[in-house]
Amino acid sequence: MQKYWGILLALTVIASCKDADNQKKDIAQDVKIVELPEVNERFGFNLDEFIVKLDTIRYGDSFGELMMQNKVEYPKVAAISENFRDSFDVRKIRVGKPYVILQSKDTTAQAQIFIYENDPINYTVVDLRDTVKVYKNKNKVKYVQREVSGVIKSSLSEAILEQGVDYNVTHNLANVYAWTIDFSRLQKNDKFKIIYNEKYINDTVYAGAEPIEAAYFKHNGKPIYAFAYENDSLRSLVDYFDEDANNLRRTFLRMPVEYGRLSSRYNLNRRIKYYGYKLRPHKGTDYAAPIGTPIMATADGTVEESTRRGGNGKYVKIRHNGTYSTQYLHMKAQNVKKGQFVRQGDVIGWIGMTGNTGGPHVCYRFWKNGKQVDPLQEELPQAEPLADSLKEAYFAYISTYKEQLDCIIYPEVLLEEDEDLLTLNQENGTR
Repeated sequence: MQKYWGILLALTVIASCKDADNQKKDIAQDVKIVELPEVNERFGFNLDEFIVKLDTIRYGDSFGELMMQNKVEYPKVAAISENFRDSFDVRKIRVGKPYVILQSKDTTAQAQIFIYENDPINYTVVDLRDTVKVYKNKNKVKYVQREVSGVIKSSLSEAILEQGVDYNVTHNLANVYAWTIDFSRLQKNDKFKIIYNEKYINDTVYAGAEPIEAAYFKHNGKPIYAFAYENDSLRSLVDYFDEDANNLRRTFLRMPVEYGRLSSRYNLNRRIKYYGYKLRPHKGTDYAAPIGTPIMATADGTVEESTRRGGNGKYVKIRHNGTYSTQYLHMKAQNVKKGQFVRQGDVIGWIGMTGNTGGPHVCYRFWKNGKQVDPLQEELPQAEPLADSLKEAYFAYISTYKEQLDCIIYPEVLLEEDEDLLTLNQENGTR
């Protein structure tokens, strides 16, 4: 008898579940789906509530004039200029920067909100309604990871731009390998792979590239991995290390310009036709580049000289420590003053032709213990290595990135080794 009661109970449960499903279906049929209108929102405001004026700062524009043109009373403009310098210094608005004015939808069309776009992500809001409020905010940013690979045929920038990639990625990659690869001497068929994030505003508006997360560069047949890793959490310092945890950075950059061409090496036995082939040692290393190209400090240090003298033209000399000093000659103009502390990579001047020079270049001179030496022959000291206590975590961190890099396919280009194989196959086919 218990058996039959169990079957009856099970049938009752099944029936009740079906009834519940049917009730849900009936309720669902009675529910009307109401589509809410899309809100045209940007910068935290419903733009449909205002007359929207979009423009950019032009030569001669000032914040005061823009506000007066949009019917904002002078006392309010003056109050903004005086009371909100920390959050919005009206004297520092820049030509070319976009701005938005939200005007009232009445007959006065008076400015209610002024929005200044500091950059594609950050913006400043000046709320002119009632009591003036000024605050900074950010657009919502979406990060999309991107993989890029390429093969050098003529230059690194060309190989990257061919992939439809932001030019700044070229700059970032050059910085990653600035201490290990001379980018003025890349070889045909050198190869690279990169992993980095691109930023998008509102899912569609491109807002730039983040620093490179991981990279692989094969130069002169030698593969070099690079992984970004925070080796000092207290100071939030990030360096690039290879697959064996060696720091890729050196105390000195290999050269003071990013894409300069090595035009004349350090040579103590140089003889020049113009001077009757007399011995005139060249104690510098010349890098040719267009006039106006930025010249960078190759290491941290203090500016000892920033002046102009004779054949050196305009130059800067930097003392880095008790052992090393560097000098940068023939500048168009200097960007630093005597006594100023500079960091590695800071722009200290621009390529020019001042002094004795036959073309635009920087003559880079390098002192070690008071004696001028050839920087290309020096074993430059490495930066601080990764602490042993961090290595286990580092190897675990890079394992996924390394596997991802190894799986990236190069663009479909015919490499020299492929050309040789194709030629051999063709010859075998004709025999």
